[in-house]
Amino acid sequence: MGLLRTILIILLVYFGFKILARLFAPLLVRFVAKKAEQKFGEQFGGFQNPNQQRQQQKEKEGETVIDKMPNKNKSSNDKVGEYIDYEEIE
Repeated sequence: MGLLRTILIILLVYFGFKILARLFAPLLVRFVAKKAEQKFGEQFGGFQNPNQQRQQQKEKEGETVIDKMPNKNKSSNDKVGEYIDYEEIE
């Protein structure tokens, strides 16, 4: 009787898992696809949200937009070395 009960439990677990897999597999696939799309978008910058697309449409062709001004605190070093004039000999 114990062997029959064990086989019955194994079959119930197997068929229960099969039914649950059919129900939750589409949800799992959708979730994985969405995560992959997000990672791809972050990595390559190919995907933009609708707000950025609207903002780009508002800008006219040929218009220059500066998002960030460079820092003016940079000091250039005028003493980088002396200039040496040379001639190439063949």
